[in-house]
Amino acid sequence: VKAINIPGPQGPPGVPGLPGLSSGVRKLLKITLITTTSACSSDSGPPPRVRSRLITLVFPQLHLIALNSPQTGFMKGIRGADFLCFTQAQAIGMKGTFRAFLSARLQDLQSIVRRADRDRMPIVNLKDEVLFDSWNSIFNHGTMKENVPIYSFDGKNVLTDSTWPEKMIWHGSTSAGHQHMDGYCETWRVGDHAVSGMASSLHNGNLLEQSSSSCSSSLVVLCIENSYVGQAKR
Repeated sequence: VKAINIPGPQGPPGVPGLPGLSSGVRKLLKITLITTTSACSSDSGPPPRVRSRLITLVFPQLHLIALNSPQTGFMKGIRGADFLCFTQAQAIGMKGTFRAFLSARLQDLQSIVRRADRDRMPIVNLKDEVLFDSWNSIFNHGTMKENVPIYSFDGKNVLTDSTWPEKMIWHGSTSAGHQHMDGYCETWRVGDHAVSGMASSLHNGNLLEQSSSSCSSSLVVLCIENSYVGQAKR
């Protein structure tokens, strides 16, 4: 007697593959996984039971977010500026370490982000919308994506909210992200009109425009998540 293999009933469809993603599409994706919990043994048996499970895929990314209010050049030093970034990020449940987007006497802005993360993940705003394709692109004449705003930690759009009358940011850097000689308000410890620091207008999308501003000016201060630590929010 020759054995004959008879195919069983068709099982449920598999999970579809993820569509290709452009560099500008890095938002959270949600997919439904369908898993079979029991299979029928014959054509006359009950249909298989299926269970769906919702999971969230988070793509590696670094957040760039503004402090909740403008600052003069007096921020109690670079550590004081970093502390403001840290505490405001913690207040809204951000898990990453945030540092001020500033150069100082012993710090180049370009080096703030961990080397391994500088060219492999996008820079996003508070709502995970892509601002720049990578950290390194900021220092290679990169400009922000059109119509993507920068938000403060408390959710205000920096470019449209009256909290910031001057739509400029402090950075204290050269266009390559290195410390600018005498361009960082004496290591961010002086708010005097006679002293100046390097700043940039947000209107043209270039964060490293070379514009000298009085240290008494109240400008936007940005904070950068300096390494990827998984899902950034609770």
